[in-house]
Amino acid sequence: MKNKLEVSVVIRTKNEERWIGHTIQSVIDKLYKPEIIIVDDNSTDNTLQIVKSFVQDNSLSGDLKKSNEKYTNIKITKIDDYSPGRALNKGIRLCKKKYIMIISAHCVLNKLSIDKHVNDLDKYVAIFGNQIPFFNGKRITKRYIWSHFTNKKTVNMFSSFEKRYFFHNAISIFKANTLKNNPFSEVLTSKEDRYWINNQIKKNKKFLYDPEMEVFHYYTPHGNTWKGIA
Repeated sequence: MKNKLEVSVVIRTKNEERWIGHTIQSVIDKLYKPEIIIVDDNSTDNTLQIVKSFVQDNSLSGDLKKSNEKYTNIKITKIDDYSPGRALNKGIRLCKKKYIMIISAHCVLNKLSIDKHVNDLDKYVAIFGNQIPFFNGKRITKRYIWSHFTNKKTVNMFSSFEKRYFFHNAISIFKANTLKNNPFSEVLTSKEDRYWINNQIKKNKKFLYDPEMEVFHYYTPHGNTWKGIA
């Protein structure tokens, strides 16, 4: 049975037709009545058509209304002046729930203990989870970034490779007020999550890596993370 904590979920999209349906379905399966905010960067494929197929039709009644309950509350907003942080901030401003989850549009939720994660947010400014990487259905050989994703909970994970604290927004959760009062940088072209968490460390905040929050992360030939992997 799903915990009835209601959570807003922010997903950035740009031509994500291959995985976005799986992403949304996994969110619906793991969370109770999630509010899903799609921030779309002018997709030219079928991404938005797939997203819209999950939207509830509130005009239905009777048996049709019951069958429609598998769908969810989805809002779509578009962004023209894209940066990773600007897209996240735009989605965050639309969130109405107490907690906000960020998930990549090509990630599928595998494990989530939302009640436990929410309780942990009383101690930590943010929590991020484990990633199992795949490329074209084949698991990717690990390189340095994947060494951070272990089976051990870690407070204030530090990357010896990047020489800074490590955090990843492929799957993460926060209190809504935390993000609304501490927006992501809108000038960075990547790694807005790392810069954000390092700024929080400067404010004496703590964050948590919890492998009990886990996604399958599917990479495309356009992704930066898998490039150069043997």
